Amino acid sequence: MEQTTVTLEFGPSYRKVEVGAIAILAQDAPLKLDSGAEIAAFPLAYQTYGRLNADASNAILICHGLTGDQYVASTHPVTGKPGWWESVVGAGKIIDTDRYFVICPNVLGGCMGSYGPKAINPKTKKPYNLEFPVLTIADMVRAQKLLVEQLGVTKLFSVIGASMGGMQALVWGSLYKDHVRSVVGIATAPRHMAQNIAFHEVGRQAIMADPEWKEGNYINEKRFPAGGLAVARMTAHVTYLSQEALSRKFGRNLQDRERISYGFEADFRVESYLRRQGTNFVERFDANSYLYITRAMDYFDLAADNGGRLSDVFKGTRAEYCLMSFSSDWLFPTSETREIVHALNGVGANVSFVEIPTDKGHDAFLLDEPRFLEALAGFIRRVGKSADAN
Repeated sequence: MEQTTVTLEFGPSYRKVEVGAIAILAQDAPLKLDSGAEIAAFPLAYQTYGRLNADASNAILICHGLTGDQYVASTHPVTGKPGWWESVVGAGKIIDTDRYFVICPNVLGGCMGSYGPKAINPKTKKPYNLEFPVLTIADMVRAQKLLVEQLGVTKLFSVIGASMGGMQALVWGSLYKDHVRSVVGIATAPRHMAQNIAFHEVGRQAIMADPEWKEGNYINEKRFPAGGLAVARMTAHVTYLSQEALSRKFGRNLQDRERISYGFEADFRVESYLRRQGTNFVERFDANSYLYITRAMDYFDLAADNGGRLSDVFKGTRAEYCLMSFSSDWLFPTSETREIVHALNGVGANVSFVEIPTDKGHDAFLLDEPRFLEALAGFIRRVGKSADAN
């Protein structure tokens, strides 16, 4: 397969960072998007871990969330931090790269090397910016399918994702029933609800209201809407936590001071924490990509995209499903996961479900939550034994 590496620019300073590997997809025929647009010979960035076995039966696809990327188990080239799921993916870990071949792509529309609004329009020789086509979660999955095929995989051992990654995993299970052995959806939902759309809209408006956004053309002018993107990140990050977690971690503790300032600096530790989250985020993420990816999540409605009945989405599936939720997750509450489980039960699918009791909120899948990790490990072991037996 054709593979290359590229050097991209990140953050307000446009620091150059090399990103690889990049696969060039849809070279023989264009990929048609849900919007009706077609894209061809486009790049998708990805990372792999472990080796594909002789019969190509050990591949696991990991789908990342809104602000994630392909660096699931390796050092991030921009931040220098460990991979976002390095505690789970690796040799001897729950997703054991001594046994499994792990693929983690950067989503279509992303900013870590995949085809997105930062890509150069060959007609103008400038970034697409807002001329880039609007995407859906299904578009992202169709691009992933092309990548998986180019890597020599016809049937995945598992597709695993949390949050937006869980949406992608569900689409894999609905579109490609004969190409997945198992599906793991963590802290996800069958559709994006009004509350979540509302939070996304606040973030998008913060970006677009930043004068440095320049109607989406900030790259052309070497500007960057850092303030707006930081506010978008701060707003979203609050939804990833629970009230209990925030109270336990910060309470009303002051930040580097003994008394309130009677001003608008970061008096409280929680304020300082959120500002730091926003500042760090703008160094690694693209503002226009944030607009496109959040919009794809907003458009996600698995039942509506398949005739209106959620159970019909899974008719004919032979995959084993594992759905997990967190008791304190108010972004994707357990009730939404149960809806998926009921739909799967309605068509006689093989599905297991667990609600993890925790006060860590939506982001519990990224943290040291023993009961979650035990449930994930147990499911992978069970599917592995079933695969070995066959």
